[in-house]
Amino acid sequence: MSSIVEADGRAKKRPDRPAVAVASRADRRYRQTIQRIDLWSVLKMSLCFYLSTMIVLIVAGAVLWLVADALGVIHNVENFMNELLSSKDFKFLSAQILQGTILIGLVVVALLVILTVVAAAFYNLFAELLGGVEIVIREEDTGPPA
Repeated sequence: MSSIVEADGRAKKRPDRPAVAVASRADRRYRQTIQRIDLWSVLKMSLCFYLSTMIVLIVAGAVLWLVADALGVIHNVENFMNELLSSKDFKFLSAQILQGTILIGLVVVALLVILTVVAAAFYNLFAELLGGVEIVIREEDTGPPA
């Protein structure tokens, strides 16, 4: 144990620290400016992203529909609608609901892809006028491979 002498002259004990040499790794930093975004790349990436999201949501909705049908919730809602409308023939058509959901999903995907590409085009316009977005990239030297 080594000691540290405080201002009033008393010694304060502290545990010894091992003498380990810490290699200082020089981090290199670069400033980069994003001046232009390729619209074709934005189109491809946004189309893949939004289609994947739509597929996940459709599958999740279908699974929830099947669970609700197995638990009798769909039948209860159909009975409620029959009483509400004073009708005896109200039924959900599952296949048509799925088709409509897919069609609406594809329209939403198309609109979102167009919106994303237009936003990237606006970014390109503003970046040309104002200089783009600056980012700092830090490169760490991790040493030789093990």
